[in-house]
Amino acid sequence: MRGLQRAVGALIFGTALAGAGLLGWSVSDTASRSDEPADGIVFGIWHLLYDTEAPTLPTLAAAAGLALLFAAGVALLERRIANRARRSDDGHLLPLSPRHVMAETRGIFHGPVTLTVLVPAHNEEEAISGTLASLLEQSHRPERVIVVADNCTDRTAEIARSLGVEVVETIGNTHKKAGALNQALTRILPGQGENDLVMVMDADTSLDEGFLASVVRRMTEDRGLMAIGGLFYGEEGKGLIGQFQRNEYTRYGRDLLRRRGRVFVLTGTATAFRPRALRTVAAERGAILPGVPGDVYDTLVLTEDNEITLALKTLGGLVMSPSDCTVVTEVMPDWRALWAQRLRWQRGALENLGEYGMRPATFRYWAQQLGIGYGVIALGSYLLLMVLMLTSFDEWIWFPFWLGTGLIFTVERIVTVWRGGWRARLLAASLFPELFYALFLDIVYLKGIIDMSTGRTAAWKHVVQTPTAARVKA
Repeated sequence: MRGLQRAVGALIFGTALAGAGLLGWSVSDTASRSDEPADGIVFGIWHLLYDTEAPTLPTLAAAAGLALLFAAGVALLERRIANRARRSDDGHLLPLSPRHVMAETRGIFHGPVTLTVLVPAHNEEEAISGTLASLLEQSHRPERVIVVADNCTDRTAEIARSLGVEVVETIGNTHKKAGALNQALTRILPGQGENDLVMVMDADTSLDEGFLASVVRRMTEDRGLMAIGGLFYGEEGKGLIGQFQRNEYTRYGRDLLRRRGRVFVLTGTATAFRPRALRTVAAERGAILPGVPGDVYDTLVLTEDNEITLALKTLGGLVMSPSDCTVVTEVMPDWRALWAQRLRWQRGALENLGEYGMRPATFRYWAQQLGIGYGVIALGSYLLLMVLMLTSFDEWIWFPFWLGTGLIFTVERIVTVWRGGWRARLLAASLFPELFYALFLDIVYLKGIIDMSTGRTAAWKHVVQTPTAARVKA
């Protein structure tokens, strides 16, 4: 482990040195271009200068140097913050830090690890059977399965009871999923021991058969681990829009694999928590954490899974999404539903950051949002320049440098979805459809910022799904 840590440190340091070296060389180089740019006319009224030659080496070096310095800086700060949280024994500011938890539980046997699974469901009669089947067919079967029927007007509760699981029906809940879970946890948490895990799983999700066995094994081996989230993939079907989402989820899963399970968000599709973690979050609401004292989930936010991830990290909790804990979740069936889902996700993430402010635990998330903002500007500029070129010239002008850059980008898109199968690769190879999907997500991002800036009220917009054959990817 120490050797791996030294290797990671050396890689970060080397990246920073390379970036600084490239930036220094680009600034010191005095090379200039001798060729003159050509002239194009947009709609016959606007003169546009263009150049088909590649940027100069100093320009490329400066761009690469800045990118490497930024990446190394973010990685270094993230690493220092994570190490500080893991090694802290401050039970007041970081009560869930691994060192503090390990010290408190050392030499005490709390019994074998058990699993109680909560399945919050609102009118999920079409999907609940498949979800419960994936639970009850696990290689390690959970000790308890409880469907939390929230204001259901269909047969969700009836179907769940017929399959032999417990059902808890909410009373007067007006706070959506977070409120339903808080009601259930108020009943369940007092009876949970240190090793009696509580798992929250969406009613439209299917687990791979070894999910729970992996959770139990990892929680047994590491007393300092506070939560394990699922690595999610999209269900089959829903046409082109479904494939767009599956490609997106495949790339996200690949990123998590490269980060060795260091998770950005504990997905609401399936996450297992230690009772200690949930009790501590409830106790710190209104103090270290935002929210109502005594509530596990913050009922005022749009994305409760993102918020509770921030809460656990703020308290020093160690969380992860390992590669052997995979789930298949729903994909949105049309653009309207996808717009509503992503707007809720994006605005929820921004509002969560606004609540928490700039803390060590949120640094990586602020950097991520800045990266998304830069991506919006970069993609918008690229597409705008393409439009300008098409409207300026009577014939297609080849730009060899940008053509080569585009080919590299296309290869990257194909490689990152390779695990998704031939459909995923074919869509990635076509390039422009995915670019326009990315543009769609960028517009959602901008809409979220505008709505927040103007004080517009956000809506949940629940989408009722129809059953789709799900396939878990190995």
